[in-house]
This record gives sequence, C-alpha cells and structure tokens, in this order.
Amino acid sequence: MRIVVLAGGIGGARFLLGVRAYAREVGAEVTAVVNVGDDLWLHGLKICPDLDSVMYTLGGGADPERGWGRVGEGWTVKEELAAYGAEPTWFGLGDKDIATHLVRSTMLNAGYPLHAVTEALATRWQPGVRLLPATDDRLETHAIVSARSEPASPAVANSAGTADDDKGQRAIHFQEWWVRYRADIPTHRFVFVGAETAKPAPGVLEAIGTADLVLVAPSNPVVSVAPVLAVPGLREAVAAGPAPVVGISPIIGGAPVRGMADRCLAVLGVECSAAGVGRLYGGRAAGGLLDGWLVAEEDAGTLVPEVTVRAVPLRMTDEAATAAMVRAAVELT
Repeated sequence: MRIVVLAGGIGGARFLLGVRAYAREVGAEVTAVVNVGDDLWLHGLKICPDLDSVMYTLGGGADPERGWGRVGEGWTVKEELAAYGAEPTWFGLGDKDIATHLVRSTMLNAGYPLHAVTEALATRWQPGVRLLPATDDRLETHAIVSARSEPASPAVANSAGTADDDKGQRAIHFQEWWVRYRADIPTHRFVFVGAETAKPAPGVLEAIGTADLVLVAPSNPVVSVAPVLAVPGLREAVAAGPAPVVGISPIIGGAPVRGMADRCLAVLGVECSAAGVGRLYGGRAAGGLLDGWLVAEEDAGTLVPEVTVRAVPLRMTDEAATAAMVRAAVELT
C-alpha cells in the first residue's frame, strides 16, 4: 500500500507520526508532500519551517513543549544578533536549528535542488517516511494587509478588513504576518508568490499517480495545504488520480486544534467549522478534492456535498490515537 500525505505545520507533523505508525503495522509506504510557502531567507540562511517541523518531529528531535524547533535548544546566536541590532528581531533561530539551515543553505548555494537537500538532511533524522517539498522552486505565502496598519483587535483581524482600504495595501511575508503580528492586523487576502511558474518537485506527481490513498492532513487549510495545491499540476494530479482522497478536519467544535486557522479562514470568508473547511476543499465528484472527510465526534452530523463524512475521535493525544485516525480514513475508502 502506498500512502501520500499533503501536510504542513505542526498539525501535519504530528499527524504523520500516526501515519507512520499505521504504515508500519500494515507494511505501507508513506510519502509526505510538504508545504514550502512558509520558507524564507534570513541572515543568509534558507529556513524551511514546515519541512523541518516534519523532519524533527518524525526524527524525535522536536521540542514537545513549543511544538516547533529543537528540544534542548539554545539561543546564543539569537542574543548576539539582537546585540548587533540585526533585523529581523521578531524571528528567532535557535543554535541547533541554525546548523540545519547552514547545511541546507550551503547545499542550495552549491546548486543542489531542495528535494535533494531535504533527502540529505533526512539521512540524519531517519523520519521513516519519504519527505518531498511540494516544489523546488520559490513559492512564498504573502499576506496582503492594509498599508500602515498596526495590530488590530481580534474582531478587526478576523475580518477581510476594508476599514483601511483608502490607505492602500502592502504585502508582507506570511512569517511576518504570523510571528511578528500574530495575525492581528487587517488582512485582505493571501497570495502565493511564484506559484504560477513553480513545478512539482521530482517524485511528487509520481507518488500521487501511484498512490493507493491520498490523505489531507489536519493542517491549516489556507496557509499549509493551499500552497501545496497551488503548485501547477499538483491539485489536478490529486483530483484526477486513481487514489481516493480523504481529509481530516483541523477544526473541532468550531475552533482550530492549535494555531490561528480561524483567522486565516476569516480572511477568505470561510466559516471556521468542519463543514466550512470540508466545503472549501470540496467533493471530488463536484470538481473539488475530497472523497471522504473525517470530522470530530463533536461535529457529528456535518454535511459536505458529494463527500462521505464520518465522525471519529480526532484529538492527536498520542501516536496510537493518531494511528486510529489514519485507520478510520482507510476504512472510509
């Protein structure tokens, strides 16, 4: 059995722990196609937050308290950069994490593509699944916000934001929107810079085309999964592929399990609910992606047109509970 998972963020990384556990039970092969929309260059280093979150989590090196970065991390370099007044000061790189970025940046600058660099880094961490970036090309998620805007109240931040339209708009990298402003500024939309010319990384289309099951992880649908699907040819490959596509809701009882998916959904005008996200992906029979949609027991009764919906426990409390979610997804097909 071959399983492909579209994933990003901490939710995607933790979900992959369960996918790997299930795969080991049944002898399946797993390929994770990971979001690169969060990627950016800082201090001359290429940072790939989602690829690293998946790699560290599956490799046993992630910080379980923060949910991101390395366990036992130190911050000497961050403190030294701050002493020099080096910008940006709002994005911190841990000492251990910097080693990963140094190796990645050296290889990229030497001409190696991102998928090859990711494979090389994974040899240390042995994640137990094949990790592929959605694309080797530049693809960055930017937020279009009101010009000269300052952090707003949650009510304003959760709206599409038209109060400052007369002041114009500006684009900022998703990481600045997320980390610096905590998604708390009037936001109009998200754009995926470079998506039009990006190509799926080698191996991505082949994995989808030969998969027996495609899973959409309970990742942020707007800024973790949507950038993956924005790579030309990738959404079409999933929608037209032979494998059933089952998604797992990142929303339980009308709220995201973690993170700020609610604010991202609000920018799109999408209801923050299992039904809202399910409709956003859409049923494959109606031109969308999904054949099946797993929702939490709290959301039993959710309806998504042309999609088989099943309510099961969706709290990823441990690896066994997460593997049970994967088993439910397989049974739904």
